[in-house]
Amino acid sequence: MILEGNARGYGAELARHLLNMRDNDHVQVHLLDGFLADDLAGAFEEAEAISQATQCKKYLFSLSLNPPPDASVSVGAFEDAIAKAETALGLTGQPKAVVFHEKNGRRHAHAVYSRIDNDQMKAIQLPHFKRKLMAVSRELYLEHSWDMPRGFDDRQQRDPNRFTHAEAGQAKRAKRDTVALKKMFRACWDGADNQQAFAAALADQGYALARGNRRGLVAVDADGKVWSLSRWCGVKPKALSQKITDIEDRARSYPCSNCSFVKTPRTRASSPSPLIINLVNGFRLSKSSSE
Repeated sequence: MILEGNARGYGAELARHLLNMRDNDHVQVHLLDGFLADDLAGAFEEAEAISQATQCKKYLFSLSLNPPPDASVSVGAFEDAIAKAETALGLTGQPKAVVFHEKNGRRHAHAVYSRIDNDQMKAIQLPHFKRKLMAVSRELYLEHSWDMPRGFDDRQQRDPNRFTHAEAGQAKRAKRDTVALKKMFRACWDGADNQQAFAAALADQGYALARGNRRGLVAVDADGKVWSLSRWCGVKPKALSQKITDIEDRARSYPCSNCSFVKTPRTRASSPSPLIINLVNGFRLSKSSSE
């Protein structure tokens, strides 16, 4: 069973996502534990209200549990996996919600915890949570005699086109195919020997190479959407920095002379920033002139 998690805020948005019937055949709120509210949106609103007494912005921890495609997993087995995960993470006793989704006869689960310790009024820290969830996942595969994914024992054997829920959500919002995007970004990376070749390969696909405020090197599309290159190319930031070496000579990062190396906006906006619009338009002009 693959376990993935992340700390996050925006509880109302998460509640809408978990209760979404358009992408699932069946949705069941299986458990609300430790909340006064008796509905999912109210529970997350309650967690947000309590977090206002702290400095924590990501007051929830969202955990997804995905069994192997051919496995039939009981509710009890999911509950056992959730218990193992929360023990490993130090979230035992925290208010939580458990939601089951079913699609095409396959069930997966989501467990969402409040990170706020009500007694001490501070957020519970989650150091190395990815490593801990990986250890629990491995234990579950062995316990249920499921075939272990290749990447569990050797990172080099991981499927380069595997994607997370966050990546699938970003691709869905952009109305793009997640696997096709992964393959495209990976092909741009694998086919480029240096920074200029990589920037040109991205430009051919309609993306501009840029530096983000928080995500290091990113690609920006024509709509101003920002795509983490480390995530979508499936490479570590260190590998990116080794290939993208000519950072200071910003103009040379692009195949057109009127493009500039820009920083992506820190806040969400309804429309792309003028800097990004100019950047992408520069790519379009360069591409049309070359054709």
